[in-house]
Amino acid sequence: MTGRVVITGIGVVAPSGIGADAHWKCVLAGQNRIGRITLFDPDRYPVQLAGEVADFDALHHADNRQVVQTDRWTHLGFAATRLALADAGLPEVADDPYGYAVTLASSSGGNLFGQRELQRLWRGTTRTVGAYQSIAWFYAASVGQLSIRHQFKGPCGVLAAETAGGLDSLAHAARLIRRGTPVVLAGGTECPLSPYALTCQLRGGLLSVCPEPDRAYRPFDVAASGYVPGEGGAIFVVEDLDHAVARGADTIYAEVAGWGATHDARHTEQRGAASHGGDVGGGADVDGTQYGRAIRLALTRADIDPAEVDVVFPDALGVPRYDRSEADVLRTVFGQRQPPVTTQKPLTGRAHQGGAALDVATALLAMRHGMLPPTAGPDRPAPGCELNFVRESRPRRVDTALVCARGFDGFNSAVALRRGPVEVSRWQRT
Repeated sequence: MTGRVVITGIGVVAPSGIGADAHWKCVLAGQNRIGRITLFDPDRYPVQLAGEVADFDALHHADNRQVVQTDRWTHLGFAATRLALADAGLPEVADDPYGYAVTLASSSGGNLFGQRELQRLWRGTTRTVGAYQSIAWFYAASVGQLSIRHQFKGPCGVLAAETAGGLDSLAHAARLIRRGTPVVLAGGTECPLSPYALTCQLRGGLLSVCPEPDRAYRPFDVAASGYVPGEGGAIFVVEDLDHAVARGADTIYAEVAGWGATHDARHTEQRGAASHGGDVGGGADVDGTQYGRAIRLALTRADIDPAEVDVVFPDALGVPRYDRSEADVLRTVFGQRQPPVTTQKPLTGRAHQGGAALDVATALLAMRHGMLPPTAGPDRPAPGCELNFVRESRPRRVDTALVCARGFDGFNSAVALRRGPVEVSRWQRT
């Protein structure tokens, strides 16, 4: 094998739609999919909005036995994996089990399942939990279930770096491929929407309490007031280039050309719970030194000059001090030649590692369709947040894309994607 790593399959299950085509149409149309939480009654909470996957039926993607043993977060992973494998033209059950692996990111685990079981423990007459509580909530549950279901017996693992994990998983998949595993599932899904999970996020003080779906999540905007939680994400088939060519892969979206991961060595500063009117915009400036270093590492390892980057997908937290810091970093890295910047998180919510994976899916689709997707804001950039935002979708050949993510408590990651290698361009759809 050459050690060159490419992405041959995309599986999207997100508020923007089920399937890559549905997601892309939503992105191009700028359709906001944030609404009132329906997975539980949010009346008692100051945050009542989220991005949910509409009309999702887990039984369309897994059998009843698998569904009752697992959490919605894993159900979303079942669906995204099936879509990714079908897109890549690979069988659902591995023909060479030890040639396939799973390396996904995770943050909160199966909290809806855990919430239900813990309520049964403390409120029910039996004072017990179900037998599957011990595995359904576990942060590695999706990796284990997918490995079993699809018979992927290569070196599997899970990465926990909050949003940054969605990009770290691609980097780890590339390492596994270079060590000899031809096919790896990467990316991640998330469902941080239960009373317990929402309470944990409220504690961080960075959630938006704005009740208007179209204004609640406004990164880089003068009206930025925090982020809105979201569920879903994307899973990818990551493959050795020679393996993809040898089997006649129908589509090679892009090469995972370079990546960088750093850490700030400090906790995310809390600003007080949103229910107490915490000032998400106050406080000292955020140090973006290590975030910038992760971006430069990704570009250097990809042998991509900053001037060659066609589009940047930023972290876009929607917290003023973080937005200013991110804008400063991008200006420092790219200098006078600022690349187009676009984010779709205000349409779907922030799905932690699933959100970073969804950004990768959008970048891959931009390459495939030769189109820069419009950014979902800002309407009025805040002082210090003036970047080269993509205001309207427009045709453009996208050869290189940079996806960036900052995880809570100091994780930073960036992945540089390069359009499918020239020598295999014949496999790409036009």
